[in-house]
Amino acid sequence: MSIIKNIEQQAEEKMIHSLHHLEEVLSRIRAGKANVRILDGVKVDYYGSPAPLSNVATVSTPDAKTITILPWDKNMMKLIEKAILNSDVGITPENNGEIIRLGIPPLTEERRKQLVKQSKTEAENAKVGVRNARRDANEMVKKAVKDGTPEDDGDETETAIQKLHDKYIKKIDEVLSAKEKEIMTV
Repeated sequence: MSIIKNIEQQAEEKMIHSLHHLEEVLSRIRAGKANVRILDGVKVDYYGSPAPLSNVATVSTPDAKTITILPWDKNMMKLIEKAILNSDVGITPENNGEIIRLGIPPLTEERRKQLVKQSKTEAENAKVGVRNARRDANEMVKKAVKDGTPEDDGDETETAIQKLHDKYIKKIDEVLSAKEKEIMTV
């Protein structure tokens, strides 16, 4: 029974990972208001090696339409600007010599629909991850039953894995629904 419980735990860990990955990816999708997470993927050339922007500057949101970046070292201003311009953020930084500002432009209806479509694609990828975890776990259960584990235990575990699958698919749908609402709110 412990082998079978271990299979169930591994499946749930993979499903949790898929959900967390989706949440991470969706947090980087800009929804029309300032969110420092959209800069998580920006890497700055810091003395020859790429470093996350948050490791070389203070990043904050003074209001709903602005992100400010205060470099710890004033010599980093140009490098930070260059990193933002080269990233997929799509916002041109404004530098006043002290601080870098990113003005978050309002999203057009067309852009909102593109972002919702992108979010749905990411959610579908997460669902595929959950389904793959279920499939792999069920194959391992079948192998364990073949190797001598009682069939009743195998059936119970497959039922439990299906319940986990349903639970995480529902959570993915909830996360997607919340993100869609956030994107479409003007």
